[in-house]
Amino acid sequence: MAALVPLGTAPARAESPPDPVIFVHGRNAGPGVWDAMRADFATAGYPQERLYAWSYDTSRSSNETLAGEFAAYVDGILTRTGAEQADVVTHSLGGLPTRWYLAFGGGTRKVAHWVSLGGPNHGTGLAYLCALWDQGCKDMTPGSYVLSHLNTGDETPGPTRYATWWSSCDEQITPVSSTALDGAENHRAAGCLKHNDLLTDDAVARQVRAFLRASVR
Repeated sequence: MAALVPLGTAPARAESPPDPVIFVHGRNAGPGVWDAMRADFATAGYPQERLYAWSYDTSRSSNETLAGEFAAYVDGILTRTGAEQADVVTHSLGGLPTRWYLAFGGGTRKVAHWVSLGGPNHGTGLAYLCALWDQGCKDMTPGSYVLSHLNTGDETPGPTRYATWWSSCDEQITPVSSTALDGAENHRAAGCLKHNDLLTDDAVARQVRAFLRASVR
């Protein structure tokens, strides 16, 4: 016998699953750098089938190669999960091909939230040390082709919500102010976090989760 529902009372609705989250690593790294944050998200209630990490060749061109590969990856995740949009969390170099996808690849229709942890969003002087033989490094140099196009006009285009986290102790992003974007929610991480500490800090993970659960603008 079906359960009776009192008159005037709507049946409870199951909470819809969160948008899938795609984590994007930085230079010379791999999906494993996200293990701590993915575990944190899972403990907080994210189903494992909503947590993904994109692997890519960090020496390739952000705009000519990687942005298109990332677009295909997003489409695959949306098809697999049935979701209309995904959230994207990036570290370091990972911010550049994903920003290009948002700005020039139609990604703002498919990405609800985008996060940059220690991203070289306006370049980092350290990238000059490897720019001669590594295209990913060249893309990160201040004033590069990629950055000049991404930062001309609206740095945070479309309805996607943007947020960044930076640390005053980041030894890889020089200057550390490079990470912040006009139109984004820019956060200074508490304490003295090194570049890779942003990947494993509990407070940063908690704040990122809160941002992803906020409504799109």
